[in-house]
Amino acid sequence: CVLCGRTDDCPEKYGEKRTYVGYSLTVHYYCLLMSSGIWQRGEEDEGVDGFLITDIRKEVKRAAKLKCNICKKKGASIGCVAPKCKRSYHFPCGIQRECIFQFMEDFRSYCWEHRPVQEFMDKEPRGASQCTICLDLVEHLPVYTVLKSPCCKNAWFHRECLQYQALSAGIFFFRCTVCNNKDKFQKEMLRMGIHIPERDASWELEENAYQDLLHCYQHCDVKRCLCKKGRDYNEPDSKWEIQRCQYCGSRGTHLACSSLKSWEQNWECMECRSIFAKSGKYSKRKKRALAASENSNGTPCLLEEPPPKSPRQSSGSPRSFLLQSPKIMCQNLSPCSHLEQPASNRVTVSPSPVMSNWNWSLRRKYLRQQRKEVCNILKELKVQVQTKTTRLNINAENIWSSALKGFRQRIFSPTNTIEVNFSNCKNRLKTNTSSASKHHFFQVLMLHLQNSSLFEGSFGKNLSLDFQALKENLYFEVGKMIAVSLVHGGPPPGFFSKTLFKCLVYGPENVKPALEDVADVDVAQTIKTIKCANSLSSLQSTLQDCCEFLTSAGCLRPVTALCEKNMLVNDILIYHVIKRITLPLESFRQGLKTLGVLEKMQTHPDVFSSIFCYKPERLSAETVYNLFTIHSSSDVNKVEGADFWMGYLQDVESGDSVVTLEDILLFVTGSSYIPAIGFDPEPTIKFLHIRYPIGNRLLNCLELPRTKTYQQFKNKMELTIRNTLRAERA
Repeated sequence: CVLCGRTDDCPEKYGEKRTYVGYSLTVHYYCLLMSSGIWQRGEEDEGVDGFLITDIRKEVKRAAKLKCNICKKKGASIGCVAPKCKRSYHFPCGIQRECIFQFMEDFRSYCWEHRPVQEFMDKEPRGASQCTICLDLVEHLPVYTVLKSPCCKNAWFHRECLQYQALSAGIFFFRCTVCNNKDKFQKEMLRMGIHIPERDASWELEENAYQDLLHCYQHCDVKRCLCKKGRDYNEPDSKWEIQRCQYCGSRGTHLACSSLKSWEQNWECMECRSIFAKSGKYSKRKKRALAASENSNGTPCLLEEPPPKSPRQSSGSPRSFLLQSPKIMCQNLSPCSHLEQPASNRVTVSPSPVMSNWNWSLRRKYLRQQRKEVCNILKELKVQVQTKTTRLNINAENIWSSALKGFRQRIFSPTNTIEVNFSNCKNRLKTNTSSASKHHFFQVLMLHLQNSSLFEGSFGKNLSLDFQALKENLYFEVGKMIAVSLVHGGPPPGFFSKTLFKCLVYGPENVKPALEDVADVDVAQTIKTIKCANSLSSLQSTLQDCCEFLTSAGCLRPVTALCEKNMLVNDILIYHVIKRITLPLESFRQGLKTLGVLEKMQTHPDVFSSIFCYKPERLSAETVYNLFTIHSSSDVNKVEGADFWMGYLQDVESGDSVVTLEDILLFVTGSSYIPAIGFDPEPTIKFLHIRYPIGNRLLNCLELPRTKTYQQFKNKMELTIRNTLRAERA
């Protein structure tokens, strides 16, 4: 190379080595880019990528007068840009001496003394973690060879790993391997001297790179194949169709050979089955696989597991409002209803009825106050939302896929006003406002997320470990969806366990999980057996039986005293509930940062736990009455018809009506639930001289008729609401 004088041909370190025979010129690309006295004065096809040959020769002459401060030889063409610093060096010497070269803007270079450094907080834990590129340990030290992610708190990388990753991924695919952040991550890496080439990823440039993926395994591997035409015979849509293993895809069976009724049934090969059996996860995975195969379309969908079957409750889907019976209403209005218990703490207890009613009355009052505060906080965040709209086209038969596609589209911005348009929906709402569609979309989306494979547990749910979802960055997308839903008028999640909520708010290192957080029945039984061991010999025998599990959890160690079991149980819980899902949790946290939701959660943890860990309060006559403001020039208590309104709400709550409180709310606002952020504008009531009630969803205003008797008022309300909602679903 005419600039550095070396013959090394190492594109990863020095860039492509180019030789131009006609000009008797050889140069490393990086040496040329970083030289201080040369600029691109030509077009891209002139000289060497725009560097004119005459300019290169002038730069060689200039550098010949400068001595390298590292190797002490002439030809140092690169100088430190720090003021008053006169150090010069060759590019390879600078790499060796840990100088930093910024491949952006003016292509600045900094010597070892003036190079930029990353800021490290004093409270940041010193230790080691796994580099998510090479999977080796990386020390948390402020040194040249280690780089910290600017967008993830616990993401550390080797500089060399990042450089190889950047060269392979290119500017379009180089991003944080944990949270998938691109802009902030690339900006910091460029500042710290990582070269990100402006080209497509290497795997996209390779011809026929994905050809092998088009090959489908077609061979029956069961011990006794029943097909007379051989193990390789495959006839689609028949009992001789070959079904591949749902996990590895590299083993197969004829449907008839494994007694499968259709291709929609999942099948596992013996190798995969034995692996899951040893890890204690086979039963759980099999259950999930069966649930996934029951999708309405017959196609596997990662997040669309069917919700558990249950009788309709007062806060149920608005589609079945006419199925509500007075008997069910009365049964569901128990003062100790599970809907107001924390999602992670629902157990069947039989306390004194008087004490139970009193305690839950206080708890409900406390939760209402907390939710009012959440409403005010979310309204502060909504200030970011602009009038510019983004339309989401949602397929009603595949909510998750269309929602994911909408949230990932380039034009989507959380700060835009969201409009939802449903397609392929037989019972689509025929309303004159988009608010009803948006409310319904967020409600159905939250239900899908609650029952998805990304969460595990019966009631209070924790994050599960799904490698495919992690690879597709779905944890980030789900966190983003929940944040957007809260600010844009969606329902509160209400299904988080307290452990998951605390991990999000306080950090996983400050949370102590409990046995109730373990969703895997086999793992929970193993922990319980260890915990209940009453002698050292029984404890050691139990540990011997589950040594494989303890090894995978990093908790296998000699136990010499019975008292050590509590610490062992605690370590197993921390691994299984927290450490095992470190990457999903961090990605999920990054998604929740959308619109500043996570920051507010961390500032007001007690307030936000009321909507994340507790189910929404079931609608009551009192709640609906207080939700509406009666517009009148006189005293509200003296308004003609106000008593009829309150009496009608009490009748609906007690079940003495063909409609529900949710139907009334849907009739007026287009939503069957009260959003966590509340309604905008706030619901109002007007008593007018009209024949029938009118629900104005643009203004959230209910216009009620003045009647002489209560029975007339009730008849008009039920007739109008029932027929209106029926017509919208016709």
